[in-house]
Amino acid sequence: MKILYGVQGTGNGHISRARAMAKALAQHPQLEVQWLFSGRSPEKLFSMEPFGDYWWREGLTFVHREGKIDSLATIRQLNLGKLLRDIRELPVNDFDMVISDFEPVTAWAAKRRGVPSLGLGHQYAFNFPIPAPRFKWTARGIMRTFAPVQSSLGMHWYHFGHPILPPIAQPHGEAESGDHILVYLPFEHHQPLLSELARLPQQFIVYGAPVDLPAAGNIELKAPSIDGFQRDVASSKAVICNSGFELIAETLTLGKPILTRPLAGQFEQEANALALRELQLAHVVDQVNATTIGSWLDSDPTGVRIQWPDVAGSIVRWLAEGRRQTTAELANGLWGQVVPDRAAQVAAD
Repeated sequence: MKILYGVQGTGNGHISRARAMAKALAQHPQLEVQWLFSGRSPEKLFSMEPFGDYWWREGLTFVHREGKIDSLATIRQLNLGKLLRDIRELPVNDFDMVISDFEPVTAWAAKRRGVPSLGLGHQYAFNFPIPAPRFKWTARGIMRTFAPVQSSLGMHWYHFGHPILPPIAQPHGEAESGDHILVYLPFEHHQPLLSELARLPQQFIVYGAPVDLPAAGNIELKAPSIDGFQRDVASSKAVICNSGFELIAETLTLGKPILTRPLAGQFEQEANALALRELQLAHVVDQVNATTIGSWLDSDPTGVRIQWPDVAGSIVRWLAEGRRQTTAELANGLWGQVVPDRAAQVAAD
């Protein structure tokens, strides 16, 4: 079977999930995959070796400024004509199936040509009534129309009683207890953030900020690196991040305390923050500064450790075997392997 697999490249979480899927797909040579990435300029993509001779399209992305979405800048940078041409000209009829990890070019091209399509990723969990901000109908509409598919496999930290899968997240080595706190807040205004961290006595390793910025002695700025980032998460005392899905799922495999701030105006992250509060998986704040960080650390926070099953391998086997199981059967089998089912315990309280 020939698969065209589209990945939204705006956030590293989509690409991280795609790497796990690429590894699993490599075990099934009967599934021939062509990868396509959009939403991030090609020179900003890194560690792309697992995807071979991948395709790139401009796609759609949102502009972020100082920790929130800039709607006007997002509209101004949208090249609708180019997007429509890319959708029209994409050779989707050369493939038996399109898989879209919230990638709009492949999803819309499949819809336009009637090619079978499968959505795979966190955003498709919002097809079900899960925790989410109320009354944001425009955002809900965008979520549903951004990358439309015939069927989907949504993922979340808990199923909330629906056929939603656990995250694709495996621990990156053994958890250690180091001296640093890892900070990954790429959408924040970086210099004020660094000034706030400088007011605290702890040691911080910061990713997502320009490495040439001046920083205090308790702060180490690091450039993007898959292996380095994974090592620094695994050896950290705690993690401070925005409320993206994949990094928090991976951090939960290590049992690290998490302080998180949702990106303002971003429906998915605001919804994630609600779920994290409900499931008691992280400490959610509206502002990341010396006061909120210091108060959190003074409370001696503890992390929640969850062992997720091999979701990527199960999905690929499900595809290779002709999708004989229903999505509900696939989801139930995977949730039965989650250890411990902390989310279910909290939801029952």
